Amino acid sequence: MQLALSTWQEVEHYLGRSTGIVIPIGSTEQHGPNGLIGTDAICPTKIAAGMAEREDILIAPSINYGMSLHHMAFAGTVTLQPATLMRVVCDVVGSLQQHGFTHFYFLNGHGGNIAPVTTAFSDIYATATSDDMPPPRCRLANWWRDDSIAELADELYHDAEGHHATVSEVSLSYYAYPEAVKQVAMTPDVAPTGEIYDAASFRRSFPDGRIGSNPALASVKDGERFYQLAVDSLLADYKAFLRGL
Repeated sequence: MQLALSTWQEVEHYLGRSTGIVIPIGSTEQHGPNGLIGTDAICPTKIAAGMAEREDILIAPSINYGMSLHHMAFAGTVTLQPATLMRVVCDVVGSLQQHGFTHFYFLNGHGGNIAPVTTAFSDIYATATSDDMPPPRCRLANWWRDDSIAELADELYHDAEGHHATVSEVSLSYYAYPEAVKQVAMTPDVAPTGEIYDAASFRRSFPDGRIGSNPALASVKDGERFYQLAVDSLLADYKAFLRGL
């Protein structure tokens, strides 16, 4: 069930069955020579849709912008300041809480979101003083950090999976949008690794946008495998979250 495609009456009826909601969150940033700029939002949005196909779950519109300051030397990247992203998270939770939602499951596709989003959760808990509403419960689920996802990526790609513009995320985005698959030659096959700081140092150290990866290995077929694993695992985690586990 998609919030954006529902009426307010349907949402009221849903709240009679559940007070949990899944909120996909990602970013709009470069993902190397063949990775889609929307990858980090595409992946959790696709997974969330799969979860809703299996269970009676309400999916909020995706938050497609994230904290991507370190990618700003690459054309097309759009970033929020950390404080802006925190405010967005707080306002989304506050709005939904007012309607009766209690459990907020942020399904995340971007590592740069982790610090500001979890800090926003702390702010939400610190200011949740109303006696009229139950205390909110928030979870950030990073789809790529699931053990089954990591094991499959290691099996398929070994060290070529990398740390940014990873083969798994590019594959999953290709499964979501097979018409957008890109065939691009890359040199070297596997990108170097190292520390990243500001946007300028990122571009100097990793000029094609990859870190430690070879996303030329990405495929729609592999993306479907990552998708199925992610839906299974994250659905189980969401249901446990609703139970207080």
